[in-house]
Order: sequence, then structure tokens, then C-alpha cells
Amino acid sequence: MSPMHACLPLAGIHHVALITADYPRARRFYLKVLDAQILQETYRAERDSHKLDLRLPGGIQLELFSFPSPPPRPSYPEACGLRHLALATTNLDACVALLVSREARPEPIRVDTLTGARFTFLADPDGTPIELYEVSANDHR
Repeated sequence: MSPMHACLPLAGIHHVALITADYPRARRFYLKVLDAQILQETYRAERDSHKLDLRLPGGIQLELFSFPSPPPRPSYPEACGLRHLALATTNLDACVALLVSREARPEPIRVDTLTGARFTFLADPDGTPIELYEVSANDHR
């Protein structure tokens, strides 16, 4: 195989980075609503910026940054750039029930017309769309 057609030796997504306008509120959301665990928390005084490294259930790493007066998201979810964060679950109904008990507001469950899979969306405190996508226990996508 020629170098132009060789595959990159990628192993998966390392982390997703998000910027928040309200650090305490976003921190609380990811810890209390989405069950994240803190890996490291740093405050950089010279930038007036927090950086919170989190691990979500399933081993997903998330970096949460705060910056003074970040621009708002231009639209939901069709803004250029990250469209949404999709999290896989093998039990969407249980996830939705737990989120509702934690005062999150997921949308009604829908069915993907292309795959037949069930999914829903909710938003973090900054309006970042978070999709919960139901997969079989054997599906690792």
C-alpha cells in the first residue's frame, strides 16, 4: 500500500473540549446530571480560565473550559463546528428517567429513520446539544 493510501494509526477519540460561559453551573451539570468524574481541575489566573478534565461513564473524556465572555452559540444545532456530542447508551429509557429525576429536560425519544435506533437530545447549561443514542450491548460505535 502506498503512503498516500496507508491508514492513519488512530485509536479513537481522546477527548471532546467544550467552552462554558458559567463554569460553576456547567461543572455541576456534568458532575451531577451526567455522572462525570473529575480527573483534574485547574484555574489559570493569567487567562481567568478554568480547565476541568472529566471522565464520563464509558470512559469518555471531556475538557470543560471557561473563558470570560465567550461568544454565544449562533444556532441550535446547525452552527458551524461541533454539531452535538453523542453519547451511547444500551438503555435509553433508564437514562431518560434518571435525567428527568435530576431535573434535566431531555426531548421526547425519537427514532432515527436511517438506522432505526432510538435517540433523544438534551442541552448542557450553555446550550450545547447532547444526544443520547441507544445501541445494542454489542455495538461499540
